[in-house]
Amino acid sequence: QVQLAESGGGSVQAGGSLRLSCAASGRSFSKYVMGWFRQAPGKERESVARISWGGGSTYYADSVKGRFTISRDNTKNTVYLQMNSLKPEDTAVYYCAADERIGALRGGGMDYWGKGTLVTVSS
Repeated sequence: QVQLAESGGGSVQAGGSLRLSCAASGRSFSKYVMGWFRQAPGKERESVARISWGGGSTYYADSVKGRFTISRDNTKNTVYLQMNSLKPEDTAVYYCAADERIGALRGGGMDYWGKGTLVTVSS
């Protein structure tokens, strides 16, 4: 079991950047697949990025490829989402998530969730 806490959300103009952080507490953080999801008003929650146990494998939604980068520091029990070239359509509540199953890298739901942090991108 792991508890997750996001930070780093805020308001930014289109073209700007933000860096989200997710601090994890619990056992065996390095053995969790980690991910970032987002949910905009009136839309379903969608997967943004996922990262493997050691950080060697990453997956991104097509909408953010080339703009967002997911990374993790297992010594700090923290996962990051660097968001560059932000667009208004990136506006959403962003959630970090964790799952101990290796298969979570390929998609599907996650077992543990943070409470979310709001990202607002204006024109």
